[in-house]
Amino acid sequence: MTDVSAQFILSTFAFLIWGVLVMWMAAGFAMLEAGSVRTKNASMICLKNIGVFSIAGIAYYLIGYNIMYVDVGDAAGSFRFLYESSASELALLGGDEGALAGVVENGYSVMSDWYFQMVFVAAAASIVSGAIAERIKMWSFFAFTLILTAFIYPIVGSWTWGGGWLAERGFVDFAGSTIVHSTGGWAALAGVMIIGPRLGKFRKDGTARPTPPSNVLIVTLGVFILWMGWFAFNGGSVLALGSAADAVSMSVVLVNTNLAAAAGVVSALAVSKRLLGRMDLIAGLNGAIAGLVSITAGPDITEHWWAIIIGAVGGILCTAGIKVLEMLKLDDVVGAIPAHLICGIWGTIAVCIAGGASIGTQLLGIVAIGAFSFVSSFVVWKLIDMTIGLRVSKKVEELGQDVGELGIEAYPEFVVVPDEILHDDE
Repeated sequence: MTDVSAQFILSTFAFLIWGVLVMWMAAGFAMLEAGSVRTKNASMICLKNIGVFSIAGIAYYLIGYNIMYVDVGDAAGSFRFLYESSASELALLGGDEGALAGVVENGYSVMSDWYFQMVFVAAAASIVSGAIAERIKMWSFFAFTLILTAFIYPIVGSWTWGGGWLAERGFVDFAGSTIVHSTGGWAALAGVMIIGPRLGKFRKDGTARPTPPSNVLIVTLGVFILWMGWFAFNGGSVLALGSAADAVSMSVVLVNTNLAAAAGVVSALAVSKRLLGRMDLIAGLNGAIAGLVSITAGPDITEHWWAIIIGAVGGILCTAGIKVLEMLKLDDVVGAIPAHLICGIWGTIAVCIAGGASIGTQLLGIVAIGAFSFVSSFVVWKLIDMTIGLRVSKKVEELGQDVGELGIEAYPEFVVVPDEILHDDE
């Protein structure tokens, strides 16, 4: 076996294994959201999350990947690209040794790359789900997910990871603080603004009513699953495992990812009492996600202490962001906007401090991606609202989407069996 073949095998295998672990983050999002909403909406959350992953997979295969990695101006070539690459690899399986050189020369299987990139777009869509939970119609949400995963996210990706104009200017976003997380955060913000808060969330004087999670244990489990999946999210973004340098780089990335998450937890807890009036468990859990999002733009920095600082600042920004959203009467059920949007912006700027990126280029990328993601998402949300409608009826919202739309409860009450049935055998 040649060195090139060995590198091809190892890098392809890494894409597939890391992709499976990033896919597991879908379970983390589902648990985080299901535990955060009231019990009467938990089943709908589970359905939305498996629906998001399914729609993202199909849309990114048919349309999104081709937009992201091929010149959008060449429409015909764009839609042939993934299919032709797959056909070349399948020819190799069929015994066509002539296809071997071209396939191996790529460095990794194109389909393994597609799979790894697909789970990223699914993660971006999952961010939106939690923010607008408990009041959006299922099919309306799925319609937005289709547009986000087929067009909005891939266009952002084509500017950056696809080698587009931002990449040419030196924009740095190692694993997607802005490309993935801020894009999802901007889409969530647009949705929250259009759909409005949940019934009864804000009092007449504008203050927010407390809406504690229905199941803190599940929320905590969800955060741990996301934390674990993030090692693959960032580690896999090294995009190679064919040399000792790749292995060392991947190790550095995983350590920095963990340090940032831990620092986010500690800093969020440290400021939660002053900002939120109590030592807040949910703030600490969101702090972990905030630290993870913050370090995602530059987890390959070699000074580990920078990861601690970046994660700690992220935890503080996220906790403060939760308070600011309540003051603005924006109802984000799971704190997705502070954790993913605000910390995504911070992490992309932090690359300038810790990694030497150009502040001008980083700000350009943040503004351009933010403007495109927010405006396009706002338009799509508005069109959906004007056609099939976004919000469930007042009756369904009060009853809960589990019963009102699905006819199934996640937490059914105990059934009282009549006494005569219990003693029928006597």
